[in-house]
Amino acid sequence: MTDGREYTGDYTDKTLYLPGPTEVREDVIEAMAQPMFGHRSERMTDLYTTIVEDTKKFLDTDNDVIVLTASGTAFWEATTLNLVEKEMLVATCGSFSERQANVAERLGKSVDKIEYEWGKAVKPEDVRSALEKSDNKYDAVGVVMNETSTGVRNPVEEIGDVVSEFPDTYFIVDAISCLGGDYIDIEAHGIDAIFTSTQKAFAMPPGLSVCVVSDTAYERELEKDSASWYGGFRRNLDYYERKGQTHSTPAIPLMLAYRKQMKHMLEEGHERRDERHREMADYTREWARENFDLFAEDGYESQTVTCIENTQGIDVAETREAVSDRYDFVFSNGYGDIAEETFRIGHMGEHDVESIRALTDAIEDVAGL
Repeated sequence: MTDGREYTGDYTDKTLYLPGPTEVREDVIEAMAQPMFGHRSERMTDLYTTIVEDTKKFLDTDNDVIVLTASGTAFWEATTLNLVEKEMLVATCGSFSERQANVAERLGKSVDKIEYEWGKAVKPEDVRSALEKSDNKYDAVGVVMNETSTGVRNPVEEIGDVVSEFPDTYFIVDAISCLGGDYIDIEAHGIDAIFTSTQKAFAMPPGLSVCVVSDTAYERELEKDSASWYGGFRRNLDYYERKGQTHSTPAIPLMLAYRKQMKHMLEEGHERRDERHREMADYTREWARENFDLFAEDGYESQTVTCIENTQGIDVAETREAVSDRYDFVFSNGYGDIAEETFRIGHMGEHDVESIRALTDAIEDVAGL
């Protein structure tokens, strides 16, 4: 049993290069420190409608947007409950995609998996083959766009194009560690539900999740006898349509932070933000190849998280601790089954190439590279 501890507030601030949470602008943090107001007030309507409509504008989508007080995990559950009656196909290639399948199983759904070795990417032709053999039995296909554990970016655009050929099957995309830092045209590729968490590429504090919902996904939920209560599309979107608010009590300070950060994101623009993340990813991959190797399959590397294969055999735990102590930088160890043989750098949110270079210089210094 974990011993009880006291939070003292006496801690050194560290610069975060994690796969989330990531660095948050000072004015975004300050935006949370406002007097409280009622979540059924006109002020709340102004706040929530602002963040919803700004999100749609930033993501270049006409689809509906839900901003929920929850982690992104909530939409694993909600999208499954809302769109899957019995059968679901999930492509797994790492810890988080395996977890998506496990969530569906725990919700009582029958789940078939297309399983890949960790580090490999999901292939659209495999999804097509599984769907063709299924005799239209799958209610939905679930894919993780950015497999945080392995640094793999799955080709969800091509996969979505395949799923679109099967009109009775819905396409669910977990984009938790990349949306906002990796451009995707949601409508063009038939994505029925795509969701993220604000502490990743959105560069906001943790505690809010965002889901973009197609009209067909909304209509699908209406046909079902059961659906998610808290994350129900109808419950959330109908309440927004009537009241311009959330149906349950929201984390108001977090939504104030969201409003401030989304204005920054709109000012930068989605395409430029995508370009900046691509520049960071290119630099990090080049550095990794020069000093170690990449774990992800060639051509399928993430734009927001690089998973580095520890070919030099450095002590990752000691290196992380020394970098934290000497430079006040925090990067991540490997995850799950590859925890001992990899480490990860999150290059997302408000970082740029220069700030990423500061971290890699620190790792070189500490590891003697």
